[in-house]
Parts: sequence; structure tokens; C-alpha cells
Amino acid sequence: MRILFISDVFGRPGREALMARLPDLQERYSPDFLVANGENAAGGAGITRKISNKLLGAGVDVITTGNHVWKQKDIYPFMDENDRIVRPANYLPANPGRGWTVREKHDQKLAVVNLCGNLYIGAPRGAFQTVDEVLREIPADVRHILVDMHAEATSEKVAMGYYLDGRVTAVIGTHTHVQTADEKLLPGGTAYITDAGMTGPFDSVIGVKKDIILKRFLTQMPVRFEVAEEDVRIEGVFVEADARGRATVIERVRLPA
Repeated sequence: MRILFISDVFGRPGREALMARLPDLQERYSPDFLVANGENAAGGAGITRKISNKLLGAGVDVITTGNHVWKQKDIYPFMDENDRIVRPANYLPANPGRGWTVREKHDQKLAVVNLCGNLYIGAPRGAFQTVDEVLREIPADVRHILVDMHAEATSEKVAMGYYLDGRVTAVIGTHTHVQTADEKLLPGGTAYITDAGMTGPFDSVIGVKKDIILKRFLTQMPVRFEVAEEDVRIEGVFVEADARGRATVIERVRLPA
């Protein structure tokens, strides 16, 4: 199985870049499944029903999210209706949506699990305890499992990689918008990276206009964030796995828009 993961789509520049280059990405990587983190897709905070439908219609198989998932209220009913978008599984059971899903194409099945970190961004339930519950629920015939670990702390993401080594196909860190250079195959056959990066404007402070963030740091006063627009890039990872669900390849993706 070949899986392409597109990381942290940020605002209109990130959305447009991804949709414009999807044909090139499909040709370059020939993925069986394409997964994208879209929690910043709507103006840098959250995702809407309309944006979700555009991404899914353009070729994204599953959308993952994170700590900003509730910023846009019209996504709440959509998450209950559509099993191709997931929110962190360690949010409360009463919250809209689901924390994992299984997508089937061409006689292949991929489970996608979304988790949110407990350190600094305070998911209400333990990520490590929740993922064990989820893995028990995923049908036994689904051998390929991708986990989006949306977390602030590097230590928490690294620990999750080792905790799930040999039990899932890939643990892909998201949230910081800064791609790390530690992609690797863990001993048990799980592909891992601490952060897959950002798809959006890089002439910015993690997606937001530089002068706005500098003003905030210099004055300590609240400011209204605005999405930057320059130097747009696409980032993520490509993972290849064998029939047992063990990863054999992980490569960083970093392309100009």
C-alpha cells in the first residue's frame, strides 16, 4: 500500500496549493490513499463543511483534524454525517463525529486514527489509553493503520511512535507546522516522523502574517490573526507498506506550490 499524507493545510493558500497540485502529487507518488490534516484549512483555524467537501471531492480520501476542530460550528453536524473526516479520538464520546474511520478502495482497507496530545494542548482523555481502545475496535482484517498524532510536545509524539511500533503502519506527528528531519522506520515496522510540517505560506510565522505575530510578542496585546500568502509550499510524508501493514518506506514531502 502507498499512502500520501499532506500535513496541516493552512488557510486559502494551503487549500488552493493542494488542490492545484493534486494531479502532480498523484502522478509522482501514485498513492492508494491520500490523507490530509485540515484543522487549519478555514482561515487558519478550523475547517468548514464547504472546505471539507472541496478537499474530499478533489481526491483526499480522509481528513484528520486537531485542537482547532471546533472553531467553525458548521462542521459539527458534518462530522456526524460523513465518515471521511475525523476528530481526535481522545476527545469526549459526546462530541460530534468520530475519532477513527476505515476507508476501502480497490480491495484495500486503511484505518485512519486521529489523536490529540495531552501536554500543553490538553485533550480531555489520555491519548495512550484511548489508542488502545481504538485498536481493539478496528476490524481484524484491516492491516494498514495510520495514526495522526496532533500534539505540541516532541516527547509525547516520540513516545507514541514507540508505543505503537509494530501495531500500526505509521505514526505521523502534526500541529507545530515545522517539518522535522527525523523520519524513520521503527524496529517493529512502523513509519514515524515527529512533525510532517505545513501546507501553506512559509513567508510567515507558522502560517500567520509576520508583522501581526511580532506585534503580539512585542506588545503582549491580543491581535487578530491573518493568513500570510507568500512562499506557499506543500509538505507531508509518503509511506509505503507491505501486505502485513508493516512500513517499508517513509519519505518527507516538500514541494513548492
